[in-house]
Amino acid sequence: MAVCLATSLATAAVAANAFTLAWTHSIERVRWEEAWRVEGEALVLERVRVRGHGAGMEPAAGAVLRDGAWEWHPRTRHAVLRLTRSAYTADYEWCADGEPCRPLSALIASDGGVTELRACPAGDAAR
Repeated sequence: MAVCLATSLATAAVAANAFTLAWTHSIERVRWEEAWRVEGEALVLERVRVRGHGAGMEPAAGAVLRDGAWEWHPRTRHAVLRLTRSAYTADYEWCADGEPCRPLSALIASDGGVTELRACPAGDAAR
């Protein structure tokens, strides 16, 4: 399985069955992590972990405080995930396959706008 990424500058495909996106909230300066998996033609949000709460980042109903982070399991399916990337904030981190996390810019260039992620056929995996 693979994840296809696209901006107005480039497209890329990354072999991955599961991955985590992490970032620091631009106002609250709190780390946010979302664990995703690829299932058929969808991306499934398995787990959310937030190391605090505040402006627009309230824990979901049923969230549990575990090891200093609020955690919940939405298990929602998404055909496309749209990430807004800005030169004024740190980039998202991509974590997968037990490798160290790296900036999303290591996988695909940002134009300062929206980056789309979606499931794509394994044959499209270029990395």
